[in-house]
Amino acid sequence: MNKEVISDKQGIAMIILFLSGSTSIFVTGLDAKKDLWIAIILAIFMVLPMIILFARLHYIFPGKDLFDIFEICFGKLIGKIMMIIFTWYTFYWAADVLNNYGFFIRTVSLTKTPKIIYIIILGILCAWGTKAGIEVLGKWAELFLIIFIISICAIVSMLIPNMNFHNIEPILYDGVRPVFKGAYSVFTQPFVQTVAFTMTFTNLKRKKSSYKVYIVGLFLGAILTFMISVTNILVIGINEATNAYYPSYVTATRINIRDFIQRLEVIIAIIFTLGGFIKISILLLCTCKGMTKIFGCKDYGFIIIPITLLIVNLAYFQYDSVQHYFQFNTEIWADYFLPFQVILPVIIWIAAEIKKKLGKV
Repeated sequence: MNKEVISDKQGIAMIILFLSGSTSIFVTGLDAKKDLWIAIILAIFMVLPMIILFARLHYIFPGKDLFDIFEICFGKLIGKIMMIIFTWYTFYWAADVLNNYGFFIRTVSLTKTPKIIYIIILGILCAWGTKAGIEVLGKWAELFLIIFIISICAIVSMLIPNMNFHNIEPILYDGVRPVFKGAYSVFTQPFVQTVAFTMTFTNLKRKKSSYKVYIVGLFLGAILTFMISVTNILVIGINEATNAYYPSYVTATRINIRDFIQRLEVIIAIIFTLGGFIKISILLLCTCKGMTKIFGCKDYGFIIIPITLLIVNLAYFQYDSVQHYFQFNTEIWADYFLPFQVILPVIIWIAAEIKKKLGKV
């Protein structure tokens, strides 16, 4: 593929949508119950060192992605093994996110339509976006972000009359343990998932751009995630938010201004889909780049469609039901993917710093 350079704004827009787009339909940090707002703030500080670490890798190895860094730091054999591991990680993750959108549409809208139809349609759109390249995805992300922010602000504003601040009182009623549990949940989903961009970003406009892109993207994405989650709790309360599969969709149904402005949950569905398009496209790009690096190819464009079909196939058979999906994501996901998101990146960073100190970079 040709050298693809993205601007800082495009990189920030992609990170924001990646973090808050696919979680816009949920409430993050529910383990903290009424104190989830504290958990989200705590999670920002927890993930900040990892964000700086991701940016540091780009700074040490300009023009390289994580797959290239594997071989530089660990040699061909171990490097190839790590490529395979991370390619499987993004492959499974892409199918998981695609599955989520299939379940969402089938649950809230087209209940009679087979889930495979939604999965195929969104998969094809994401394959087209990936085929166009990260520059085009960055431009789309800039446009989508404007729609996303305006929609979220409008929804939150119209829900103000329905907010009950007693829903977040009393503070720390159950102690600090649930807060840390909720913060860990937010840390793993979605904040530290920005690790995907270490496999995506290769050519930023300036060497130090990585720090700006990651940090600004994290904070703005975190603010939107905070707004969405806290609004849900203030409007429908912790009990209903816990029992609902898609709390934001339920919350949006409460909008009713003089019996004229109502039924705006479609806006939630739209912004959820926009964020999903960017997230799945990024993960598909990571998977395709990983496959080409494993087999020593230079162009990932020719395998996008085959990989997309495999992801669609896995997504269809991945979970038995929406209950099974949520059980995996609430009980297993965080611990299962922690090595890919934290442990291995830290090891890679240590190896990179050693290489740099020895003058081998």
